[in-house]
Amino acid sequence: MSMQMLDEMAETLAQAMADDAVRAVVLTGSGRAFCAGADLKEVAEAELKPGEPDLLDRVDHAFGLIRNGPKPVVAAVNGLALAGGLEMVMACDLVFAAESAKLGDAHSNFGVFPGAGGAAILPCRIGLNRAKYLLFSGDQIPAREMMDCGLVNRVVPDDELRDTVQTFTDKLADKSPAVLRRMKAVANRAMNVDEAAALAEEMLNLRAHMRSWDFHEGIAAFAEKRKPRFRGY
Repeated sequence: MSMQMLDEMAETLAQAMADDAVRAVVLTGSGRAFCAGADLKEVAEAELKPGEPDLLDRVDHAFGLIRNGPKPVVAAVNGLALAGGLEMVMACDLVFAAESAKLGDAHSNFGVFPGAGGAAILPCRIGLNRAKYLLFSGDQIPAREMMDCGLVNRVVPDDELRDTVQTFTDKLADKSPAVLRRMKAVANRAMNVDEAAALAEEMLNLRAHMRSWDFHEGIAAFAEKRKPRFRGY
C-alpha cells in the first residue's frame, strides 16, 4: 500500500459508492498477493508537506469507505494478505479466498504497530487468543484455517475464485440496494452497542424502509410471483 495506491483506491471507492449502477464492490490483488501491507520503504523516506495527509490518514480514509460505504464490499483474497492487507480484508463485508491464500498480521516482524484494526478489531472477529497468536507471532495462516476462525466466508480452488465471486456478486446485484445498505449500517453499529440499542435501531430502520419503493416492490413481486425490480430507494 503506497500513498498513491491508497489515493487511487479511495477515489475509485467513492465513485463506486456514489454510482447507482454499482450494486457491489470487489477488492482483489494481482500477482501472488492480495496485499502485503504498507510500503515501509515509502513510509521511512516520505517527505510530506505541512498538513499533507500521511499514509495513516490515507489508510483511515480508504478503509472508512470500505467499512461505512453503502454498498457491500467483497474481498477476493487471491494470495498473501498480510499486516495492512489483513486489515483491509477485515474492513470488507465478506471474504472469499483462494485455497493457496494465506493471511497474517506481520506487523511484529518489522517492529511496526497495527493502525487499521489489527489489534483493535481482530480479537472481536476471531477471539482474543487467536488474535494474540497472529499479532505476536507474525505467522502466515492458510485461508482454510481462517475460515474455521470465522474471518473468511468461503475458500475455493485458486482457479475458481474470480468466477465464484462474480456469481455471488451477481446474486447481490438482484437484491434491494436499500435493504443491503441498511443491513450493513445496522449490523456494523450492532457490534458497538448493547442488544436493546441494536434492536431499537433495527426497528427504526424497518419502519423507514417500509416507506420505500423497494419494500412495496418486493411485497408486490412476492404476491404476483415475479422477480422484483428494485430501485434502491
